[in-house]
Amino acid sequence: MKYRKNRGFALGMGVAAVVLAAGVVQNAYAAKAQYGDCKVTGKWASDPIKPAIPGQLTVEVNLPAPGWWNGNSPSTIKSGYEYCMAANIAYRAGLPKLVVKNVGWDGLVAGQTKNFDLALSEISITPKRAKVVQFSTPYFESTMGVLVRKGSHVTQDNIRDQVIGVQGGTTGASFVANKLKPTKQVRVFSGEAAQFTALAARQVGVAVNDTSIVLAQQGKSHGMLHVVGQYDTGESYGALFPKNSPNVKAVDKMIKDMIHDGTLKMLADKYLAAAWGASPNSVPTWTLK
Repeated sequence: MKYRKNRGFALGMGVAAVVLAAGVVQNAYAAKAQYGDCKVTGKWASDPIKPAIPGQLTVEVNLPAPGWWNGNSPSTIKSGYEYCMAANIAYRAGLPKLVVKNVGWDGLVAGQTKNFDLALSEISITPKRAKVVQFSTPYFESTMGVLVRKGSHVTQDNIRDQVIGVQGGTTGASFVANKLKPTKQVRVFSGEAAQFTALAARQVGVAVNDTSIVLAQQGKSHGMLHVVGQYDTGESYGALFPKNSPNVKAVDKMIKDMIHDGTLKMLADKYLAAAWGASPNSVPTWTLK
């Protein structure tokens, strides 16, 4: 009996040593985890996931996206609302490495991209998209914004008579075609950069896109562009996952936790307010005429 007690004690000591060693290793990983300039919150490895590539969180985005992802290429991005949101997800998942992939918008929302864990790219949750991809719980509410050159006299009463530019495959393009119904042919561009370049070059008179996106463009236009109105479309952004992803439930929990503990509000205050230079609440809300 004495032998058994001693042996049990020895086994207990062995287990304790293994647990302690594992804890030391985890703490070492947590201490080494660095994600650009982002400040992480929450607890290391509190919500494990099954990453597509072991040891890293692989996140897709369609660049550029000032304020959301500060930088024009994956290698230059160190901050931004969605980049630091991804950093916090990686930290809470216990993944010390965050890898960013810049992908085309059309392929992303069509579920045609591969080998990634999730995408954060100001993607509105829609029933059509949910047929080919999965979405997280919403993390950001958005409206549809109207961007014009400074001095343009575009109002809710005459916008239907303007040449409007949209980004193909977006909810903005659907809104203009199905709700706004302009009298002149709509110009469709492959990305935000082409859309805003066309506006600056007077190829279109109006650019319609998410208010969060056009406010960021206003902020970097040096006073040349101005957001004159917004339409309340009831849209929300969600993280996009490949169909049948095993990580939706864990990431949903992380997003809810980051809403409740103030992490996402902190990111909005730090990165979006600075990029926009104006509050969405200061933009007049228009109605369809």
